[in-house]
Amino acid sequence: MEARKPVVYIVDDDKDLRTSLAWLLESVSIESLCFGGAEEFLREYDPRLPACLVLDVRMPETSGFQLQEMLNDKGINLPTIFVTAHGDIPMSVKAMKNGALDFVEKPYNPQQMLDRIQAALKSAVQVHAGQEQKQVLQHKLDLLTGREREILMMVVDGKASKVIARELNISVKTVDVHRTKIKEKMGVSSIAMLVREVLNVPLEESRP
Repeated sequence: MEARKPVVYIVDDDKDLRTSLAWLLESVSIESLCFGGAEEFLREYDPRLPACLVLDVRMPETSGFQLQEMLNDKGINLPTIFVTAHGDIPMSVKAMKNGALDFVEKPYNPQQMLDRIQAALKSAVQVHAGQEQKQVLQHKLDLLTGREREILMMVVDGKASKVIARELNISVKTVDVHRTKIKEKMGVSSIAMLVREVLNVPLEESRP
């Protein structure tokens, strides 16, 4: 699968600031999308893209903090840099506690802002790659039957076929047949690979 180019979402009701930041990012070949408010951003947000968010604190209708809460409620993990012309310590503490990556006061130094955005994008790419890997693995887990998931959990716990057979009151041959089917469905060639893959996703999240 071809890696998708990361994007910076700029959400600020100040059109001049949006435009100047977009130009700054364009000068170093970073793609950005600009929005004047939270609702406009939410309509256009694409979860398939690795992205970070540059978000103004004070905006009409929906504030930056309210948008942050909405994203958190939806389980959307976007590395977020808050910007404000009226910052204070309690405000920055609130932003960080709610998961913000950084908090910057206007007017900001262009190079420092670039450095912060590039760090945020690096984090975004890593988070996005992890989420995609988790989705692929979750799909594989969902292909397993209840008995296969049960045996898989025991294999991950390091139990040998003889132990699994005894605990489940089935034959060793039946356990080995299940293990072979599990490896086929998970697309791995060895138990070591199987365990390594499965540990990336909490097994309790697999659906029956």
